[in-house]
Amino acid sequence: MTTAPANGSDTASATSPNPAVRRAAWLRLLTQWHWISSALCLVGMLFFAVTGVTLVNAEYFENTRPAMTRLSASLPAAVLADLQAAAGEDEPTLPASLGAWVTQTWHFSFAPKSVEWNEDEVFIDLKRPGVDVSLSIDPHSGKASYEAGDRGWVAWLNELHKGRNAGPVWNGFLTVFALACVIFSVTGLLILQVHARSRWTVWPVTGLGLVIPLLLILLFIH
Repeated sequence: MTTAPANGSDTASATSPNPAVRRAAWLRLLTQWHWISSALCLVGMLFFAVTGVTLVNAEYFENTRPAMTRLSASLPAAVLADLQAAAGEDEPTLPASLGAWVTQTWHFSFAPKSVEWNEDEVFIDLKRPGVDVSLSIDPHSGKASYEAGDRGWVAWLNELHKGRNAGPVWNGFLTVFALACVIFSVTGLLILQVHARSRWTVWPVTGLGLVIPLLLILLFIH
């Protein structure tokens, strides 16, 4: 006795998973991406949540009177000569000898944010997170005046939150962290979409996350 060949519908059902299987596989994939991105973002999200509070309420947390440090010294003749030679260029740049002298004399990293060249002063902005630092040099006499105003560790954390004066490495980290947060949020939204069919409260609650800040912007920000 011969067996009749399977029809097309039976073959298709045998080779392709049913919708429930596909849905379960999709949910597993989303859940995997979601927990990995959330694990990577966990400490960073706590950091930015806490510093979000200290940042918008900086008047209560930051030092209103920075701790000031003022130092002065005279440039060695060789360093002063290098600085004067640089000042005479069309596009002046600070000589390497100046950075080496500053680091050796005052024991801090010499990483200028900007430089202003004037006839009677070379003003170097050396700001760091939470600390306003500047170095002023008289290009004629070689007198160098260093001034730093430390606004405390909360100000330091707040400026790390904003990526201000923190350098390219930290700013690169912020970019990667932001992308991980996007993955975490998008996968979370897709997981909600999967569960929304059986939980009618998903979209109303999710919508509040959009409606509340939108109303605050429309009503109170002008």
